[in-house]
Amino acid sequence: MSAVVFAHRRVRSGRGLPLAGLLALLLAMAVVGMASGAMPLPAGEVVGALWRAVMGEAAREGDLVVLMLRLPRVAMATLVGAALACSGATMQGLFRNPLVEPGLIGVSAGAAVGAIGMIVLGGRLLAVLPSVLGSFGIAAAAFAGGLLATVAVYVIGRRRPGVATLLLAGVAINAIAMAGVGLLTFLANEHQLRDLNFWTLGSLGGTDWTRLAAVAPLMLPPLCLLPRYAPGLNALLLGEREAALLGFDPERLRRELIALVALATGAAVAMCGVIGFVGLLVPHVLRMIWGPDHRLLLPASALAGAALLIGADAVARVAVVPAELPIGVITALLGGPFFLWLLLRLRMGEGT
Repeated sequence: MSAVVFAHRRVRSGRGLPLAGLLALLLAMAVVGMASGAMPLPAGEVVGALWRAVMGEAAREGDLVVLMLRLPRVAMATLVGAALACSGATMQGLFRNPLVEPGLIGVSAGAAVGAIGMIVLGGRLLAVLPSVLGSFGIAAAAFAGGLLATVAVYVIGRRRPGVATLLLAGVAINAIAMAGVGLLTFLANEHQLRDLNFWTLGSLGGTDWTRLAAVAPLMLPPLCLLPRYAPGLNALLLGEREAALLGFDPERLRRELIALVALATGAAVAMCGVIGFVGLLVPHVLRMIWGPDHRLLLPASALAGAALLIGADAVARVAVVPAELPIGVITALLGGPFFLWLLLRLRMGEGT
C-alpha cells in the first residue's frame, strides 16, 4: 500500500514541477505584456499598479494605462492562448495525430465565413441593431458560423465509426467554408477588405473589460473541463477498442470533446480572429519534451499557450510602432520555421 501511495505522489510531483515552471513563465510574460506598448512602462511600475489596485490605494499616473488598457488585453491573450493550445492538445489526442489542430473540425473556417459574411453583407443589419448588440455582431456571427460548421462535421463524420470519416468531413467542410470566404472577399469593397485582412490574421486590439466579460464565460468552462478527460484521451492512444475494454465509451468521448473544443475555439476565434499555429505548435512541442500523458499535457498546453500568445501580442504592439502587426503574423513566423526545422530533422534522421 505504501508503495502505491509513493508512486502516486511521485507521478503528481512529476507533473507539478513542469506546471510550476510554466506558471512562473506565464506570470513573467504577463508583466512583460503589460509593460510593452507604444508607451513602455517599467516592470516595477506595472507590479505597483496591480498592487495598488488590489489594496485599494490611490492610483498614480500610468496606472490607468495598465488597469484599463493592458490588463484586459493580457487577460484576453491568456484565455485565447490557453483555449487554443488546450484544444489543440485535445484534438491531437482524439485523432492520435500530433499534427492536428483545433481548426480541423471546421470551427475556424466556419467562424471566418460567419464574420466575413457579417462584415460584407451585414452592414445594414448592424446599423439597425442596438449599439451594444451591434458592436458584437461580427463576433456573434463568427461564433454561430464556427458552431454550425462543427455540427456539420460531426453529423457527417458519425456515419461511420472511428475518426477517419470525421477527419475527411473536416477537410471537406473547411474547403467549402474557405470557398465561401473567397467569394465574400471578392464581393467586398475597399473599406471592407481592410477589415477582412485585420480579422483573418487575428488581433487583440480593441480588447476591453466588456469584451472580456462577454467571452470569458464561454472559454472558462471548457478550460476547466478538458483536463478531466485526460484518462480517456490516454486510453484512446491505445486505440478505440482498447479504450472500450478499459471502460471508456469512445463515441461519447468524441462527442463531448468535440463540443468542448468547438465552444472554446469558436469563442476565441469569434472575439480575436483566426490566430494560427498556437493550437498546433504548443502541444506538439510539449509532447516532444514531456511525452503524451494528457494529465500533464493538457494543463501544460494551456499555460504555455497563454504565455506564447501574450509574448506574441507584446511583439505585435512594439514591432512597428505606432502601428500594430496582426498577431497571426507573429505566430506564423514562430510556427512555420519550427515545422520546417522539424521536417528537416526527421528527414535527416531517416537518412541516417
